[in-house]
Amino acid sequence: MSLIQHLINGEMVNDSGRSADVYNPSTGQVIHQVPLASRETIQQAIDSAKAAFPAWRNTPPAKRAQVMFRFKQLLEQNEARISQLISEEHGKTLEDAAGELKRGIENVEYACSAPEILKGEYSRNVGPNIDAWSDFQPLGVVAGITPFNFPAMVPLWMYPLAIVCGNCFILKPSERDPSSTLLIAQLLQEAGLPKGVLSVVHGDKGAVDALIEAPEVKALSFVGSTPIAEYIYSEATKRGKRVQALGGAKNHAVLMPDADLDNAVSALMGAAYGSCGERCMAISVAVCVGDQVADALIAKLVPQIKALKIGAGTSCGLDMGPLVSAQARDKVSGYIEDGVSSGAELVVDGRGLSVAGNEDGFFLGGCLFDRVTPEMRIYKEEIFGPVLCVVRVNSLEAAMQLINDHEYGNGTCIFTRDGEAARLFCDEIEVGMVGVNVPLPVPVAYHSFGGWKRSLFGDLHAYGPDGVRFYTRRKAITQRWPQRASHEASQFAFPSL
Repeated sequence: MSLIQHLINGEMVNDSGRSADVYNPSTGQVIHQVPLASRETIQQAIDSAKAAFPAWRNTPPAKRAQVMFRFKQLLEQNEARISQLISEEHGKTLEDAAGELKRGIENVEYACSAPEILKGEYSRNVGPNIDAWSDFQPLGVVAGITPFNFPAMVPLWMYPLAIVCGNCFILKPSERDPSSTLLIAQLLQEAGLPKGVLSVVHGDKGAVDALIEAPEVKALSFVGSTPIAEYIYSEATKRGKRVQALGGAKNHAVLMPDADLDNAVSALMGAAYGSCGERCMAISVAVCVGDQVADALIAKLVPQIKALKIGAGTSCGLDMGPLVSAQARDKVSGYIEDGVSSGAELVVDGRGLSVAGNEDGFFLGGCLFDRVTPEMRIYKEEIFGPVLCVVRVNSLEAAMQLINDHEYGNGTCIFTRDGEAARLFCDEIEVGMVGVNVPLPVPVAYHSFGGWKRSLFGDLHAYGPDGVRFYTRRKAITQRWPQRASHEASQFAFPSL
């Protein structure tokens, strides 16, 4: 059994203290151990970042971008190796892992445009012999805390952009599946990133608290559950840090009577059951406008859910792998039992699934509930598993009210052929990311990702233009060179043109 290590100041470092097991969820076996960083180890990473910052901030943006160009090439060359590690420790299929990596690479591509995105704004002659401009300067040492469900993509939302903006970055990835994250960081070192600009430290709440409390850390990015997002936002902002903390979700898909149902069903199958439902943008509620739509939807979904190909994620040609841990599987099973007890109709029950040759894996088949109501826990809470709930309403207005009343506002979508309905939905829905006949409206890298309400704590979304604003601070400079022959009297009124 191998020991995964920290990456600090360009070197592999181990803690002699606590550690955690890393499982292969397809087999249920422990395959690695990962150290849980002590406060001393976190401080070591902070010190190396602080020491590297002066030289890195003064490195021309074009040279920073050149590192990212090489990094992108290395990521593409190592796609199969990275995907294998993701699948072994997370459980998602190889195809899904490769797709995750590709979306992460898009953010590296955006970071390659550093010379353009870091251009300041310049105005000549704002007053007599006075010029003014703004400059976008790095914050210093910044940190990111990332979840288990996207060990490649979500870190790549954060540190490539933070680094090309001139910051030094400390990453605390999930301790459940750290190997791919660490390999990707090593590839960035191979691309020529100076020592100390990026460190990877593994850990649990103790490591998170150390980053929150460290005065040298100027900003924190987080993706995970809402309770932890709210905790990090509260604790870090009261210490004067800049924070973007992305939390949980309960994403609804509205199906109108005029929807292309066959295409909607295909989209829902991938959006609800892809990655075993362990996505913050997964569709977990189908809101059907009218009983006829609901009945037709369920009739088409049931055979496809029952036909899902489920097995070890590292096998080819599968639709779903296991959940990430036994605890995750048992938690989802508990929600299913609660839904049945609450009166929802369990149309497809995926519990008790056994995969031949992987009987000890953390598997759960696709599940489908009908006649779910807003009072039920399976409707209100994020299940984070392969469970789709069908809610029946009588109108688009009722569907929108349902969504707007929910505490989460991460993503949503509508399936319709009616442009007027789609426009109304996009305008009035209180959700941060909206799709029209697109089930997973995850913005491309040159836009920004983030929800509303209790799905996001902070003012700026992740990556894209908001990411640049988050990882830089604006400095406004006004400069005057008066003519030598002139002499002006003192002015005591507030200056104006």
